Amino acid sequence: MKHKDDISSSPPARSAARPPKSGGYSEVLREPGIPFAEFVTIIAMIMALNAMAIDVMLPALPAIANALDIAEDNDRQLILLTYLIGFGGGQLFFGPVADAVGRRKILIGGLALYSLASIACIFAVDLDQLLFARVTQGIGCAAARVTALSIVRDCYTGRRMGKVMSLVMMVFMSVPVIAPSIGQAILLVAGWHWIFALLLISGVAMLVWSGLRMPETLEPENRRPLVFSTITSAYLMALTTRVSLGYTVGTAFIFGGLFSFLAMSQQIFVDIFGLGTLFPIVFAVIAITMALASFMNSQLVEAIGMRRLSHTAAVVYTVTGMTIYLLAALGYENFWIFLALVTVIMTTFGFIGANFNTMAMEPLGAIAGTASSVIGFISTLGGALLGYVMGQLFDGTTQPLGLAYTVYGLCAIGCILYAERGRMFHSTERGETV
Repeated sequence: MKHKDDISSSPPARSAARPPKSGGYSEVLREPGIPFAEFVTIIAMIMALNAMAIDVMLPALPAIANALDIAEDNDRQLILLTYLIGFGGGQLFFGPVADAVGRRKILIGGLALYSLASIACIFAVDLDQLLFARVTQGIGCAAARVTALSIVRDCYTGRRMGKVMSLVMMVFMSVPVIAPSIGQAILLVAGWHWIFALLLISGVAMLVWSGLRMPETLEPENRRPLVFSTITSAYLMALTTRVSLGYTVGTAFIFGGLFSFLAMSQQIFVDIFGLGTLFPIVFAVIAITMALASFMNSQLVEAIGMRRLSHTAAVVYTVTGMTIYLLAALGYENFWIFLALVTVIMTTFGFIGANFNTMAMEPLGAIAGTASSVIGFISTLGGALLGYVMGQLFDGTTQPLGLAYTVYGLCAIGCILYAERGRMFHSTERGETV
């Protein structure tokens, strides 16, 4: 099937029609029309803009707080939280729009907004201006994230999609390896404003690359009218599909632990363990394990299955979190033991994030854009709020972080049991669709 792209300058994309599904939806998987490695890299770098907007500024939080007269140390976390609110909330809007008008327009617009908001961050002179710019920056990145995931779902499905997402997550998780070190390096030679200049350069680079190379992947016949009843029915479908809802909420709890760590990491490693400028190096070591785990997942997922890998990782996540909590409660806080345990937990993200997201998206191909927005909204905003709650409990020990991993891990396992009707560690056939 041939089709004229919305923007004629975009590369052609080959499509392969699948048998029509119920409701008149004909699933059409379109090969993106660019080399596979380039496709994965573009999607991964778009996703990485989100990680960059968070991790690169972790070393700069004290400097920003001093410059903007932020009195309470825990209030630094608002710089992260407001971005995540914009990022999570924006996705709920852009999904239906992407299903109606196509992917490219929303992708390009989102990257442009991200870049403009980065400029506003550079020139912010007080906390209110910075927080407003950060919300806007998150909204722009939300548009890019929704369309990136939708493009992957347009082109791939099943375990193949799981492999693509694992490769994307491998690149995505490589960003935290270098981002804090880059932020620290910038602070050694320039002010914190230049960190936002880096985000501006990254946003513009992806805007140009995506505009030149990424094709439209949503067939005109599969676009959904942008009317209230259609949007409502799509939201209801995403929220009432058992597998999708279970893994979406489960992702929110897992992210709750991750965002708790991000909120407290600078205070834990600098204030408790006294690492100072070595903090970015330790953060990089932890992030490397996440990237390696994502690569391992991409190699194992087609043979072992998404469920076996992710369910096992969720159990390891929870048990390790319990260990951190118990050690802190007993007053035994050793840097090397804590580093080892946190590294284990971060490794589990490589086996959970991509697989949970893929399984949540899999039944919702007919509404990939809306589904991506609902999944992103619940998982990101929910995870951010859960992380903020635990972050505000920081008391100078690692106990609140251990509590976050324990409670949220148990809740995620409960979500798995809901999604799988009481089963765990099983494998299903034909792309693992339940």
